[in-house]
Amino acid sequence: MSRKTNIIMPSDDEDARINQGISVDMDNPELTADDVQAMSPAAQIVPSLASIKRVRGPQKSATKQLVSLRLDQDVLDKFKNTGPGWQTRINEALRRA
Repeated sequence: MSRKTNIIMPSDDEDARINQGISVDMDNPELTADDVQAMSPAAQIVPSLASIKRVRGPQKSATKQLVSLRLDQDVLDKFKNTGPGWQTRINEALRRA
């Protein structure tokens, strides 16, 4: 599932100011390729992190049923273009029908 995002790139002047700010920030220096190469996974540094598993909390309402459904591309695009929550909006439209 791809999500449509609007990426706003900085102008050349903004980019130059950003890079200048990075170059003088001694508390947060830009990482080099060597820095990245020398990094270790967090779970290797703090082993207790390795056992942490994310668990979904209890459902607020009745669990929904997973189905496979074929929709026309224009219908799917129309709902996806409305942003996050498009699947809920399809569910609501089907409920009204």
